[in-house]
Amino acid sequence: MEFRDKQAIYLQIVEYVCEQILLGNWQTGNKILSIRELAVYMEVTPNTIQRTYDFLQQKQIITNRRGVGYFLEEEGMQRVLAYRRELFLENELPLMFRNMHLLKIGAEEVNRRFEEYINQNYKDK
Repeated sequence: MEFRDKQAIYLQIVEYVCEQILLGNWQTGNKILSIRELAVYMEVTPNTIQRTYDFLQQKQIITNRRGVGYFLEEEGMQRVLAYRRELFLENELPLMFRNMHLLKIGAEEVNRRFEEYINQNYKDK
């Protein structure tokens, strides 16, 4: 994974884990990758993954069953949606609105392109 300079690596891995959950690759009740497995996959130290998993546990997205491993919480998908929506609405949307204003792009054009994007990428899914 290519990491960005301006954000902590563990938070970038949180984004990755959340994306896996939203895509349905990590499902409720199923065991998720161990700290060591994810560390090897992401090419980071186990301490970084531990920090990632601690953050996700604080958000009640995953849980640790001692001696068994980490699992996606029952309400994990809903909590990921709420967390990611909050981040998007607070951080990304204001920047998008600023750029739309500066570039004189109307909501109609954005809506049209959004519909095209959804039709091209998610029509058959």
